[in-house]
Amino acid sequence: MGERLRWPLIAYLDTHVVLWLAAGKVNRLSSKARGLLDRADLLLSGMAFLELEYLRELEKTRFPARDLLEKVSHETNLRLCDLPFSTIASAALDEKWTRDPFDRLIVANAKANGFAWLISADGAIRKNYPRTVW
Repeated sequence: MGERLRWPLIAYLDTHVVLWLAAGKVNRLSSKARGLLDRADLLLSGMAFLELEYLRELEKTRFPARDLLEKVSHETNLRLCDLPFSTIASAALDEKWTRDPFDRLIVANAKANGFAWLISADGAIRKNYPRTVW
């Protein structure tokens, strides 16, 4: 995050970050990530929202995606991104570094929104999206 910060400062949350925030596990986030949480307008990609529900269906979390979003939104300024899917899908065409459709579209969403920041501990994302904060 050595780059000059632009205003308005926008940051997307990766799926696991939402789960940690919902569980009150802010300490799992790096100090850089926590600092960005405090300064940025926080957005959740529609794909991350869908992945939260997918994880519930796989019984990896107990709570529905809507409940998780509502809880974290109440505690932070997180909101669901409203960029058109066609814009995000177009950006995803260039994300050939992964076969994971969730990661591909989450990164594409941040990229499509002015190359916004993305808070993620995922090593593959950090390696391939230079505006990832961890």
